[in-house]
Amino acid sequence: MALITPTIAGQRAPAASFEVPLEMLAACHGRVQGQCATLLRLVAHMGEHGSDLPAQETALSVMRYFDTAAQHHHQDEEIDLFPALLESMAGSDPVCLRELTASLTRDHVELEGRWRSLRLRLDQVSSGDAVTWPKDEVPNFIGLYERHIEREEAELLPMAQRLLSDFELERIGLAMRTRRGAFEPPLGS
Repeated sequence: MALITPTIAGQRAPAASFEVPLEMLAACHGRVQGQCATLLRLVAHMGEHGSDLPAQETALSVMRYFDTAAQHHHQDEEIDLFPALLESMAGSDPVCLRELTASLTRDHVELEGRWRSLRLRLDQVSSGDAVTWPKDEVPNFIGLYERHIEREEAELLPMAQRLLSDFELERIGLAMRTRRGAFEPPLGS
């Protein structure tokens, strides 16, 4: 079995575009879950093979994903989606929405802290060094991501779909595209 796979259990994460930013965020969740599955396979592989070449390549791939795409995803939410939701609160429950976005932001901070610790070990693996994984480090990281994703998909994204206007969703999609350098914004923007 290959260490690097784009999906969980052979299923590709759904394709989405910046024109549908909420679908794009949900598709990112599938890719995060795929990277978490790869991380679990990497730890198991290293138990038998150590930091061999496939382990090194997989460690680099996981680091590249969480250093870029996962960071962009958190920024998409904290910089664009959460503020847009808070601005749209007319007629909705502002206390609930503020608590939700604050809680998800705290999750991002904790995930990023746990990622820094994991990244140090993955960097050692990518250099071919022997690594000892603390027993619960990877499962705890993955568990936090799973709970976080579940809450976003059950509460945040449906709320955003209901509360945000097409104009606001288009603005968020443009910000996401710009953050990734997917195109140059028009002059004067």
